[in-house]
Amino acid sequence: MDRINASVDFDRRLYAEDIRASAAHADMLVRQGIITAADGAEISRGLALVLAEIEGDRFTFERALEDIHMNVEARLAELIGAPAGRLHTARSRNDQVATDFRLWVRAQIDTLDAALCELQSALIDRAEEHAATIMPGFTHLQSAQPVTFGHHLLAYVEMVGRDRGRLRDARVRLNECPLGAAALAGTSFPIDRAATAQALGFDRPMANSIDAVADRDFALEFLSAAAIAAMHLSRLAEELVIWSSAQFRFIRLSDAYSTGSSIMPQKRNPDAAELVRAKAGRIIGALIALLVVMKGLALAYGKDLQEDKEPTFDAADSLALAVAATTGMIRDLTVDAAAMRAAAASGFATATDLADWLVRTLGLPFRRAHEITARIVSRAEAKGCALDALPLAEMQAEEPGITAAVFEVLTVERSVASRTSLGGTAPQRVRDAVRAARARLV
Repeated sequence: MDRINASVDFDRRLYAEDIRASAAHADMLVRQGIITAADGAEISRGLALVLAEIEGDRFTFERALEDIHMNVEARLAELIGAPAGRLHTARSRNDQVATDFRLWVRAQIDTLDAALCELQSALIDRAEEHAATIMPGFTHLQSAQPVTFGHHLLAYVEMVGRDRGRLRDARVRLNECPLGAAALAGTSFPIDRAATAQALGFDRPMANSIDAVADRDFALEFLSAAAIAAMHLSRLAEELVIWSSAQFRFIRLSDAYSTGSSIMPQKRNPDAAELVRAKAGRIIGALIALLVVMKGLALAYGKDLQEDKEPTFDAADSLALAVAATTGMIRDLTVDAAAMRAAAASGFATATDLADWLVRTLGLPFRRAHEITARIVSRAEAKGCALDALPLAEMQAEEPGITAAVFEVLTVERSVASRTSLGGTAPQRVRDAVRAARARLV
């Protein structure tokens, strides 16, 4: 029972939030005349001492006291005596832990937002540097159309921006204070819940005392946003793994983010990217774990809710580490522009440009142009040459109206430069997008 019931081994991470909320609660009790100013001053002094002991690694956590709340309160009683017993007036561990956990998740959101902003900055910097660096764009991991590396990186800037938006949205809904809900029904003491909410930086007290102690939507929203962000990082990590392989050689990860093999001296393993990719599984698993915990709980509080913290702590740690590693890889990687350009020129990546030329120049319906282009590609494939190396006569055998002017659109440079629509891959559009992204980066 001791082992299954105690949570202090992991919820000790809430010590700063617990002490901060206790101090705010004590101040409110004094202002409302519920405890004396002398007792309030002693509680405040004692809480500061407890905080200093924990931060100085001089505090002994006792599993027999179950959780962080009772550990702090017991030590407070040892330090200041009887006044410590007044701190728990008009509150319960139920509203206490709900408040502490909200404060912790809110701080994690703020920290992650700053880290994700730094990742965006790294991506934007590299996108500007490679606004005109041509690479193959893929669908189905097959060469599709030429794009620029800068354009590709900016796709992740947009994805990370949405991640930050989801976290900020979650923060808005999180920012209500449970303190004062007590066990589940409120309290008969004349407390000022608005005062404690304001002191702790919340927008308002939670409106319903049952919901205040039973709700963990804030943790679920955080985990949901974290899971989507981790999925985005995993997609980028997968591309870094592919691009750094000997078969692609588009990029080279620095020694700081690669490792060697224990028996194969030639290896440069993209371990950091692979671990970022794997972290997504832990973070997504944390979301599922807490959803399953919550799905069958009757209101208000059940000890099941003790299982909310470990997955949330682990997910926050894992995501923070993955974001930092990804930012480092993006800033440190070296691009092989020649390898990218050579790959973009293979695989008949300008076939769509040929079809578009047939539509614009000869006035053909696109479906007809598509059919003709497919047959021309087959001819080039049979000859083992690129489209821009296929003799004009071969093209005219499929469509007599084709002229030598068609070769102007068949280079990868011309293809990329022509994609000038909003959000397109033309280098100038990429530079415009870089400026716009920087302007949004706050």
